[in-house]
Amino acid sequence: MIKSKKIKAIIAMGILAVIAFAGCSSTASNQAQKSEQDKTIKIGMSGGYYPYTFKNKDNKIDGFEVDVWNEIAKRTGYKAEFVTASFSGLFGMLDAGKIDTIANEITITDKRKDKYLFADPYVYSGAQIMVKKGNDSIKSPEDLKGKKIGVSLGSNYEQIIKDFDKKNEIKVVTYDNDGGMRQDVALGRTDAMMDDKVSALAVVQENKIPLQLAGKDVQPLENAFPFVKNDENKEVIAKVNKALNDMRADGTLEKISKKWVNLDITKK
Repeated sequence: MIKSKKIKAIIAMGILAVIAFAGCSSTASNQAQKSEQDKTIKIGMSGGYYPYTFKNKDNKIDGFEVDVWNEIAKRTGYKAEFVTASFSGLFGMLDAGKIDTIANEITITDKRKDKYLFADPYVYSGAQIMVKKGNDSIKSPEDLKGKKIGVSLGSNYEQIIKDFDKKNEIKVVTYDNDGGMRQDVALGRTDAMMDDKVSALAVVQENKIPLQLAGKDVQPLENAFPFVKNDENKEVIAKVNKALNDMRADGTLEKISKKWVNLDITKK
């Protein structure tokens, strides 16, 4: 009888242990899931690239990129934290783990694809030459020979010019400040500049800068969010892509686009 009671007690203890273990396992799983949902994504941006990312009249970060990431955060459960820095330093910050991705109209290039994982493209634009208003002598890269063209330091536009200019007949001037670059072109210090077509148009219209588009797009651009290559970021990208696809399907991406640039730049 005593042995029977002991056996029952042992069995009961075993059952309780299993339940406790299952409960701990479930709690750990829930905590892991909650932790993943509460993950903060640090998003690097220049804060000086209207209308994509800029400081508004209240000195708060604003723009197309901010709206897109705030919506992604809502749909994924991630918390979006915006980190501003000079554009030329953003990729270094990404490599060092100081930020998780960059939202500054980052063009997908073969060189960047070798180094980073990219989410799906969310903006389609073009590399555009701009010149001082009234200057009709430049319509294409061919017309830049013997002239100076400005590009943002660290951008892909310098590479576009170099790929065309095999004989080094074009002088490329790099700028850490887009405003200074536009000002130099407007004053005739630099003959032209290359920028994202949509941004160039928006800046000219917003600030009444005496610049104009020179010819057609030099080449089409697909822009996306880059991440450091690792397994964790593959999971993050999968969630970001789902959010972007849902935003495109329900019209949210188009709405954000038209809010900032009066046209839909989110479809190819």
